[in-house]
This record gives sequence, structure tokens and C-alpha cells, in this order.
Amino acid sequence: MELKNINIEERMKHYNVQGLSITLLEGGEISGTENYGILEVESNRKTNEDSIFSACSISKYLTGVLAIKLVEEGLLDLDDDVNESLVSWKVPENDFTKNKKVTLRNLLSHQSGIKDPEGSFPELNSKIGVPSMVKLLEGKTPYCKTPIDVKCEPESEFHYSDAGFWIIQQLIEDVTEKPFHQVMNEQIFEPLGMANSQFNTTMLEVDRQNFSCGHNKNGELVDGKYPIYPYPAASGLWTTSLNLAELVRELMNAVKGESKVGISESLAKEMITPQRGKSWTGLGVFLESSEKELEITSLGWGVGFQCMMVAFPYLEKGAVIMTNAELGVHQMEGIIGEIYKSLLS
Repeated sequence: MELKNINIEERMKHYNVQGLSITLLEGGEISGTENYGILEVESNRKTNEDSIFSACSISKYLTGVLAIKLVEEGLLDLDDDVNESLVSWKVPENDFTKNKKVTLRNLLSHQSGIKDPEGSFPELNSKIGVPSMVKLLEGKTPYCKTPIDVKCEPESEFHYSDAGFWIIQQLIEDVTEKPFHQVMNEQIFEPLGMANSQFNTTMLEVDRQNFSCGHNKNGELVDGKYPIYPYPAASGLWTTSLNLAELVRELMNAVKGESKVGISESLAKEMITPQRGKSWTGLGVFLESSEKELEITSLGWGVGFQCMMVAFPYLEKGAVIMTNAELGVHQMEGIIGEIYKSLLS
């Protein structure tokens, strides 16, 4: 993939985007990274290949890869009732779970019957601090005042769900008996050399030199500058475009049976296979088009940041685009969409 017919600096100015980082993949390898602009308006902190952005919901892609790795190890099963492995909290039984139980497959493909309560899941409020996943799931925090439960029969409907990924996080912590970010470090970040990636919500103490601030559609700093989400598995990832591209490469390799982290070819292919008759959803990723031209995507959109990961696993090419601007429109309608179209042209 290569950038054609687009003047990125001019388009950044047009959209009031302060900083942008792109890493491209070709032939199953990282072919280059390009960095533009600055990490904080009116600062001299230039964007470079070590610049760390909030990846927001692209976190779900990483959580999917980690969950599949734990399936490979036999710690999790895609089709078992998750309540058999959950210890600290259980999915509440109700009429919708009588005939069908919630499985990891359901949760990863947003078909568990769980619907996110409206107006929930804001960024971290430092006065309240980081709640436990159990308290969140029980609806006992200001972040979400409604207990999480199943609202329709599993596999009957698709509902994009952050809360579903909270359950996956709790499941991972319960079966490994370790904090989520530690499991991610050991199983994914370290084997792939993703040294500039982290899920730790106590990031407030880290060195800020490489961390990008968030900006709004006018190019102004957002409140708090570094919005953090206390829901790691759903939206807590901070990373570089280069690190994220390593995980795109890992999936391409796994599909060929050459995974670095130890995911089998069959499970890697399962991740990018339409789930339960829904052509657009895999396990932790979204899908488009036919077998050999299959396209997988993951989008991130949060306070002050928007980003996109796209890959064609069988063509062995892809791209990661990260920005420190929330434009108030879908990624495809802003600068990310323009870059994406130029890559495909």
C-alpha cells in the first residue's frame, strides 16, 4: 500500500489535525512509517515513530488476539458458557439466557445480547479514580449506573458493545489470575517487541515526552489533555502506529501458520471469518468483501483521538493511521477516510 495523490500536510491544515502517524505494510512486512505535525498544539513536540496515541476501540482488536491466544492455550473456549470460567462476577441469568448461554465467541463478535447502557463509559475522572471491572459490571460506579445483563437472546442480534469487552477482560483476569495489562504484556507486547504500547490505566505518572495530547475538531486541546478510559480491554490502549502495525503483521503471519505468539492457522482464520451469519463481524475485528480480497478493519474514536487499522490478510498488505484529533465525523468522512481512499487508489 502506498500514499498517492494526497498532500497530507495540506489536508491536516484543512481539518485542523495537529498530529498524524501512518505505518504501511506490503508483502507481509512493514514497508514504512510517516509522521506529521505535533503532539500538542503550540508545543515543539514533533510527531515521530515513537509517538504514542490513544487507540480507543482498536483495543478490542488486541483483546481479540489475546483471547484467541488463551483459547490456543486451553485456558478459554470460544463456545463454552463464560459463566463456567468467570469467578469474580457472573453474567446474570434471565429469560434470554435460558436456551442460549453467553460465550466468548458471542462477546468477541458483539452478539452476546448485551447492549451498552446509554450515556455510559466516559473517560477517567481522576477524582473518582479507576473502578474495578466487577463494580463496573455491577453498575455500582458513576461511569455506568446500570448493571450489565443480557437484553436479547445471544446470537439473535448484533449490538456493538464495550461492556461485552469488560466481560472478556474479567474472564481473562479470572482464568489467568493476573491483571489484564500484565497478561497482555507477557503474551502479546513482549513477544512482538511492542515496547511503546500499554494498557495500564495508572499511566498518569509516565514520561509525557512521547505521549500525544488529544485535540478537538478546531485543533484545540481537550480537557485533561490525555483522556484515559478505565476500561482497558474495550478502549484503554495507548500505542504507536508502528507497534500496532506489528500486530497487523502478526495476524497476517498467523493466517499463514507463522505466528510469533503461538496462534494456530485455524484459529487465526476463525478470527477473520464471519460469525453466526453476520458477514461484517469476525472475532474482535470487522470484515468486508470476498475470501481472497478479504479486508479487516478496526476503528478507534474517543475524546481527542481518531484512528484506523486496515489489513488485507491474504494480499499481505495493510495500514495503521493514527491522529490526535477528534473531528466529530466518522473516520471515513474525515482525513482518515481521505488517506484510506488514497491508499486503495
